[in-house]
Amino acid sequence: MTELVRPRRLAPGARVAVVAPSGPVPGERLLAGLDVLRGWGLDPVVAPHVLDRHPQFGYLAGTDADRAADLQDAWCDPAVDAVLCARGGYGTQRMADLLDWEAMRAAGPKVFVGFSDITALHEAFAVRLGLVTLHGPMAAGLDFVKNARAQEHLRATLFAPETVRVITSGGRALVPGRARGVTLGGCLSLLAAELGGEHARTSARGGLLCLEDVGEETYRLDRCLTQLLRAGRFDGVRGVLLGSWQDCGPYEKVRPLLADRLGGLGVPVAEEFGFGHCEGASTIPFGVAAELDADAGTLTLDAPALG
Repeated sequence: MTELVRPRRLAPGARVAVVAPSGPVPGERLLAGLDVLRGWGLDPVVAPHVLDRHPQFGYLAGTDADRAADLQDAWCDPAVDAVLCARGGYGTQRMADLLDWEAMRAAGPKVFVGFSDITALHEAFAVRLGLVTLHGPMAAGLDFVKNARAQEHLRATLFAPETVRVITSGGRALVPGRARGVTLGGCLSLLAAELGGEHARTSARGGLLCLEDVGEETYRLDRCLTQLLRAGRFDGVRGVLLGSWQDCGPYEKVRPLLADRLGGLGVPVAEEFGFGHCEGASTIPFGVAAELDADAGTLTLDAPALG
């Protein structure tokens, strides 16, 4: 697995577009998130359909065509320096095939931020555009607008990425050891759902795989992990970082499952790494070369996430 192209870091005055590729966005949380971004000296612009709700399927932020148009128009706008997702939920897979990937590639590299359901777009941006993306808090996420640590780590990654080249978990090693590779991953259930899709990788060979999820019972986590293992998706992986498992049952039940399904890979596995659906989540760049030290609970990037 090779490193991907690093977009340029942001500077005060940069224009950032906020889009909603997945679920409906609470208006008051969006306003709070925009205030945070303005406080950083950014110029946030809200895509036209961010506050829409699908007329038939209320779990979607507007129609597939409108959500896709918002993302593509923002990405292809030369005045926009970064695209931030407003929230996750469900819906990115429904609109990914409506995007003009050639036009987006021609628009050049930009910063892209999101997590959870946005995992499907992290995969697509890597496969179709060859870009480093940021697995981090979203503009209208409760975990962003209410948490200073999550805000600060994202802000540092965007403006001064050299200051966060070492990401420390405070967790422990499920399987001890060190490993080098290129970061990738996201939400476990989305990675499983993306199997066989044209925008997804076929393996994690040479990678440091980051996994987390929310609201999945233990047997469903088992099913996703087993599906990925049987499909060869973990073949050649160099190391695994485990983030949060919020609302997935007691961790004392989840932990043995993770050890059972991942321990046989023969690679270091670091748990409780502090990214994903958790308070004060760190921003993890995908597509950069790094070293994982599972014993120390650190991920050290070879170079800053952004250029």
